Amino acid sequence: MSKKVVVISTSLRANSNSNVLAESFAKGAKDAGNEIDFISLRGKSIGFCTGCLACQECGECVIKDDALEITERVLEADVVVWATPIYYYEMSGQMKTLIDRMNSMFPKDYKFRDVYFMSAAAEDEEFVPEKAVSGLGGWIDCYEKAELKGTVFCGGVTEPGDINGNEKLSAAYEMGKNV
Repeated sequence: MSKKVVVISTSLRANSNSNVLAESFAKGAKDAGNEIDFISLRGKSIGFCTGCLACQECGECVIKDDALEITERVLEADVVVWATPIYYYEMSGQMKTLIDRMNSMFPKDYKFRDVYFMSAAAEDEEFVPEKAVSGLGGWIDCYEKAELKGTVFCGGVTEPGDINGNEKLSAAYEMGKNV
């Protein structure tokens, strides 16, 4: 059965390594017959959550920017894939900002059950993505029907394109193929 897969690439850098990882996952999922909705945060306007909680009353954030449309697309997805560069052992700021802005989803019904996480960093130790995965886990914990199904981390990539030819691209592709 075909699934609707939303892939959110949170890097703002052109040709970023985490974006290439996300594209590999998306290609695998598409090759398996799934519908792909690829969202790049490059060029998007996403303001900070002000904590007003008006979204809990009116059903959407009162800040009118690109976060509103992205939130609606995530609500309709069967699978959500997050991709981020790792900065200071954490997810990118724009990823965290979008997660905060998705607060309007909390009281709503949502379709997604499976969540995946792709990340890339200059450092290549195994522990590098742990805090970012934990941060995403906090978001997933708020959606009791959802769970983290898999992660791919590619370390040792700094400059745009460093990831090309890396075996982690195959791992991301295979993970996507098996959603």
